[in-house]
Amino acid sequence: TVLCVDRMGERALETVESIRVDGGAAEAFEADITDGAQCDALVGAALERWGRIDVLVNNVGIGGGGDGPAHAADEDAFDRIIEVNTRAMWRTCRAVLPTMRAQQHGAIVNVSSAASVAGGFQVAYEVSKAAVNRLTTSIAQSNASRGVRCNAIALGLVDTPMAVGGIAHARGVPLDEVRAERNERVPLRGGMGSAWDAANAALFLASDEARFITGVVLPVDGGTSIRIG
Repeated sequence: TVLCVDRMGERALETVESIRVDGGAAEAFEADITDGAQCDALVGAALERWGRIDVLVNNVGIGGGGDGPAHAADEDAFDRIIEVNTRAMWRTCRAVLPTMRAQQHGAIVNVSSAASVAGGFQVAYEVSKAAVNRLTTSIAQSNASRGVRCNAIALGLVDTPMAVGGIAHARGVPLDEVRAERNERVPLRGGMGSAWDAANAALFLASDEARFITGVVLPVDGGTSIRIG
């Protein structure tokens, strides 16, 4: 039973309908998680509906828009990316943790990126996701005694509209060309991952099957991180 949160309500409703078509239960809630009060409100909405919160999945991230290597990145872009990718994720964790600690049970899954340990051309994005990794391990350590787990997924090259479409637009090249280049960079046969690969990893980390796993940053990247170092 899922509360689907998005800053654009119609997008949340699309996700709700997809869940309901497959027989699941879901409700939509519109909130901008860069606002602490709205983070508190989404937690309140979930508690009002169902009385408890067992799982929080933090799937938020932006890039581009002036990001670049350290010598060229735009300061406003740096601040905006850190605000959305790191500070907003902390806010939702802060909002939900009192409930999970009181329950003595809960699982948080943060979506990070392989860019947190590799790259060099998107300094704001890389730093923001490295901070997500440390946020994850800090929360795991400070809440383990209360039965609350916190893990992260470090995604590699995934075929999403933001990633493929954004790069194609920025470079002025066809989508198929960008897609082919990215597929070629993935060691594991089959090329880029999909959103389902991320979803399946999140489902495992949130489930009772992962009850003995906390503080882990799990690579979901087709072997890309193996090359690091």
